[in-house]
Amino acid sequence: MTTPPPLSAQGCPMLHGEHLATRPQKVYDQLRTAGPAGWAQIAPGVHALVVTSHRAAVTLLNDTSTYSKDARRWQALASGEVPQDSPVLGLMGFRPSVLYADGDVHARLRWAMDDCIARINPHELHEITCRSALTLVGRVIEKGRADLMGDIADTLPLLVFAELLGCTPELAARMVRACQDLISAGPQAAQGAVDFAGVLHELVQLRRHQPGQDLTSWMVGHPAQLTDDEAINQLYCSVGAGVIPTAAWMAWALHLLLRDDSYAGNLASGTLTVRRALEKALWERSPMANFSVHYARHDTHLYGVPIPAGVPVLISHAAANTDPSLAPGLGYDNRSHLAWSAGPHRCPAVSQATVIAQTGIETVLDQLWDMELALPDEQITLRHGPFHQCPTQMPVTFRSKSAARIRAAAAPTGGTA
Repeated sequence: MTTPPPLSAQGCPMLHGEHLATRPQKVYDQLRTAGPAGWAQIAPGVHALVVTSHRAAVTLLNDTSTYSKDARRWQALASGEVPQDSPVLGLMGFRPSVLYADGDVHARLRWAMDDCIARINPHELHEITCRSALTLVGRVIEKGRADLMGDIADTLPLLVFAELLGCTPELAARMVRACQDLISAGPQAAQGAVDFAGVLHELVQLRRHQPGQDLTSWMVGHPAQLTDDEAINQLYCSVGAGVIPTAAWMAWALHLLLRDDSYAGNLASGTLTVRRALEKALWERSPMANFSVHYARHDTHLYGVPIPAGVPVLISHAAANTDPSLAPGLGYDNRSHLAWSAGPHRCPAVSQATVIAQTGIETVLDQLWDMELALPDEQITLRHGPFHQCPTQMPVTFRSKSAARIRAAAAPTGGTA
């Protein structure tokens, strides 16, 4: 007999905690029994509607006349019913950035975001990522063992972003430390968020007076004329959306390549690309498991499910991508998955994130070509929390190798870990 997921005091599934971290699909299966959307507890004392149907998710994400992204519409938060120290507020609380904007405000902020991201040279991004990956590999290659999450995936996007943002070495080191505290989701996470925002404030001030060829300078100098607060929160959104999801994406794709015999054999013979493994990982292990928070502007229905105004409605990218009602045989080359979300708030940096993930994986595989997973699949658990589908660890073993041969290629980066 299968033990069902625990229920909150209100009788709905708990989309957080140990059970979600170890048996996420069972929680999604239970949510599906409520229809295309169902109530869940996403943190102690915090409830939301969660959309698990792929069709319903696509409909909602494209219906801007019915649904808003503005978190100031969250009635329970406005009335003081949400604990002020709730772990979900870091990503669900309002910020003046493109993530929480509608209409003309969203258009202006998205204009700035799209323009600045488009200025990132893909060849330079590849070189930055390769150098950063080699730096991290160089720290573990002589040990014969590593944690692909803690030693590689968690830090690689941070090093890349530190350079893209135009951080000085001192600011880069502080940003990496702050973000690592934030990623930990432990007692130091709140201070990490404060420290990270402080670094971005200093960086924005620096680049207003000393502009360069970097994402921060382009953002503060954009014709959209962002305020300091908007520029800081745009950058906060960029790094926040780019670090943990990219880290999780890399880890799951590496897991697929190392665990699946058909992938591993084809990879060795050069007949299967890392890119295909990345696409399969997006379908099966969406890095952002549950997010894309919306609020109904008025009481409405979504395929028969009542949606009250002012209630957070999360899209379960993980559940929608594994929706049993999806047509069979779509294939992993079909990119109708919702890992990047959809509609006007679809991720603006798909190609850039792909360069980072693919280059990082290829660099790691090139240097640690003989690595093997050192933990059974049933012992690979997720980090707690409702939003990310990120493994806590992914240990590997390999034959110890000399780091001297890659030190020349791994030029020093601004951050330290």
